[in-house]
Amino acid sequence: MDVEQTALPGIGLRHEFTTQSGRRIGIVSHRSGRRDLVIYDKSDPDQACEAVKLNDEEADALCELLGAPRIVQRLNELHRQVEGLVSVQLPISEGGPYAGRPMGDTQMRSRTGSSIVAVARDGGVVASPGPDFVFAAGDVVVVVGTPEGTSAAADILAAG
Repeated sequence: MDVEQTALPGIGLRHEFTTQSGRRIGIVSHRSGRRDLVIYDKSDPDQACEAVKLNDEEADALCELLGAPRIVQRLNELHRQVEGLVSVQLPISEGGPYAGRPMGDTQMRSRTGSSIVAVARDGGVVASPGPDFVFAAGDVVVVVGTPEGTSAAADILAAG
């Protein structure tokens, strides 16, 4: 799929693509941080028929809803392509060593060679959480790496 990027001087960036059914969809990322989801008229792809303004929370929710199934699908594709790569889902337990602490405290990548690629929380998914992301009891952490690395990751999240 081709995604076109267009600079909008004084506004920000526009990314657009055409769906398989022929609909043109765009995202305008304003310098202010606001994002607009734009759906173009099917008969006139230069004419917007709907624009929805999204604040940061709404844009994040939309990304999570659209991204969660794709993350799992991409991980499954990687497993088929890369021999020796595994992913595991590890819980953050109540009273566990990392409940209420930022992800960066685990030093997961440097200690195990594995990467935390997502965290499932309350029916949603946080894709590619940063080191400041704070774990909560009940989170399920998705870790990708070698069997040895993901086993070490499980030990770290369980025992510290």
